Amino acid sequence: MLGKSGLEVSALGLGCMGISFGHGPAIDKSDGIKLIRAAYEQGVTFFDTAESYGPFVNEEIVGEAVAPFRDQVVIATKFGFKGGVVGDGVDSRPENIRAVAEASLKRLRTDRIDLFYQHRVDTSVPMEDVAGTVKDLIREGKVKHFGLSEAGVQSIRRAHAVQPVAALQSEYSLWWREPEREILPLLEELGIGFVPFSPLGKGFLTGAINENTQFGAGDFRSLVPRFAPENLKANQALIDILTRQAAARNATVAQLALAWLLAQKPWIAPIPGTRKLTRLQENLGATNIILSKDDLREIETAAGSVTIQGARYPQQMQDLVGK
Repeated sequence: MLGKSGLEVSALGLGCMGISFGHGPAIDKSDGIKLIRAAYEQGVTFFDTAESYGPFVNEEIVGEAVAPFRDQVVIATKFGFKGGVVGDGVDSRPENIRAVAEASLKRLRTDRIDLFYQHRVDTSVPMEDVAGTVKDLIREGKVKHFGLSEAGVQSIRRAHAVQPVAALQSEYSLWWREPEREILPLLEELGIGFVPFSPLGKGFLTGAINENTQFGAGDFRSLVPRFAPENLKANQALIDILTRQAAARNATVAQLALAWLLAQKPWIAPIPGTRKLTRLQENLGATNIILSKDDLREIETAAGSVTIQGARYPQQMQDLVGK
């Protein structure tokens, strides 16, 4: 259950962004649909997309993929960038929120959006106006629940006072633990669910990336300071530690990282993304790993001995976070 909103999702969702955006050239549409349907067949009922992933094509893929079982799943999508293009800046004017909702409904082949996130806070539009617009869409039956992404404490409080926020989606993993300081306590206080994106550190916590990894054209990780060769080399110490911790529990590093997240709070639902069926199956195996308090303490102590090197975003993207 995502907080006190009444929104129920599978323990792990599927982040669909990488199917068509952010990780180099899109995979074949039929392969994307096959992946999403395979996830559903293995128990995933929570699918995350956005107009800006592509832009637009990701929603079309998700809509076509889930059409046969639409009423059994939760679709989350997002508004908040000009024309759906991340690089063009934010736009959460009420008229744009409405326009995005109508366009997303068509692309998703549905009559309602289960969870509608503001993709990034737009400081030029009062949060009360954003929340009020989504509240109207909820009254009209076009949206079921309101969410925020990478929002800061004050934005969350202001939004929640107008329209209860069902979920916050922000980065959280064993190599980005900033939400533990202020965000998680606030969500617990307000009864808001938490949906960690990049729960595997944009692939780093699978153990498959190292200082020699070459990212392809269009892969945004090539722009991320944390993925610069010298930082990957330093950060490998975390993988070495987690590999030992995982082996002791008959798990992969990715499974351990996801199990750790699931053990933090009962209202946390990570959305790892992948393009591969084998990785999908591996990730879902994390739900079978139960970590005791002693396990968690041991993992915390080991991981805490490594200081992660490199910023998680280029500066221009970092400026959109935590408003």
